[in-house]
Amino acid sequence: MVRVLGLALAAAMLPGVAVAGEAGDALVQHLYAGTSAEGLSSAVSACEAGDSEACFAEAMYSLVLAYEGLAEDLYRYGASTPSMPAAAMLLGLGMGGEIVEPANSAPEPLSYDKLRQMLEDFLADLDTTRAAFIRAGESGDFMVRIDPLKVRIDFDGDGEAGADETLGTLLTSAGVFMDNFDGEMSEKTKTKVAELDTSVGFDRADAFWFAGYSQIAGAPLDFLLAHDFSGFYDAYLHRVFPASGLPMQDYSRGGTLMMDPESDAAIADIIAAIHTLSFPVVDAERLSGVRGRLLEITALSRRNWDAILAETDDERELVPSPAQTSIFPGHEVTEDVVSAWMATLDTLDTILEGELLLPHWRFSQGFDLKAFFETATRTDLVIIFTGQGAVPFLADGPVADAQSFAEGNRVFGDAWPNFVLWFN
Repeated sequence: MVRVLGLALAAAMLPGVAVAGEAGDALVQHLYAGTSAEGLSSAVSACEAGDSEACFAEAMYSLVLAYEGLAEDLYRYGASTPSMPAAAMLLGLGMGGEIVEPANSAPEPLSYDKLRQMLEDFLADLDTTRAAFIRAGESGDFMVRIDPLKVRIDFDGDGEAGADETLGTLLTSAGVFMDNFDGEMSEKTKTKVAELDTSVGFDRADAFWFAGYSQIAGAPLDFLLAHDFSGFYDAYLHRVFPASGLPMQDYSRGGTLMMDPESDAAIADIIAAIHTLSFPVVDAERLSGVRGRLLEITALSRRNWDAILAETDDERELVPSPAQTSIFPGHEVTEDVVSAWMATLDTLDTILEGELLLPHWRFSQGFDLKAFFETATRTDLVIIFTGQGAVPFLADGPVADAQSFAEGNRVFGDAWPNFVLWFN
């Protein structure tokens, strides 16, 4: 299942390759060469002229450039992550090994305001990307076949997407293709990986799928930006930006309290991070808008399925209909699965609309999520969990329980997270 998810994420995160049409052919060439910026302007012009394939190409280029913009900012400020090859690659820190230092040995000083601007810029790029994918989905039929594992992304923000900066490299460094995740790949596994057809036939249904994922990425960013999280920034983010002048930068190693200087300081920072998870709301309109983003995720998922169920072809489908062939053997989509997913979307909408309340372990009343988004003045995760912070949002009414998701529980069972990742 992990390997299936790896391929699903591969197909999900990155752009596609065309089999027909001038815009599609150009998309293939630019994505495999890592030159998305060069292809964007011509795709925009062709999309405006009514070329649906070019509209999809525009959206894909925008997706790549949105991530590359974030990677460039992370590199500029020396983002770092210890001993995690996959995360290190995503943060522009190298392709594997014991990553403990940022790739940028002389990062620019970072401030809380600069971090907010970085997130604002990425969110704006995601919104542009989402609009482009919706436009592509609405523009007409197309099919662009690509192997996402071959698409080049400038992961380290150095202005050039190298031959090893592909999603295939990322998944390999994360252990997806390793035998028993021991860091080694046997000759048998290498042969199997080489023989895998990891291409995907992206079509208008997938444009809505990508648009939904753009909102999935954007909603938590918007939620964070609706708050003042400067206390958390001061207390903990030197762990992410270790040489950018954050307040606790010079104190990542202290004296020995329990274990050793490094471990004790790391534990202290985690405690400080939890203690500072109390964020005042600084933009109430923005916080309210997060609920709109979440509602759009479910709406886009329905549009995705409307398009999927209308398809008559069967060309390497990312998410297949019951009449199509899954590219993940043993993971077919049945009519029961589609019905359960639609029922789950309906339940989520009733929660977001405040018609179905969230359960809280401490109270018989439910937590009104709509009221929270529309009226909260502070988000204190610890106090909400322990109870006091939830009191203003308690309401009488039906409370979500296992029965609320009965159809999904029956069909998906313990595998529901896999379907969430696959279907969004």
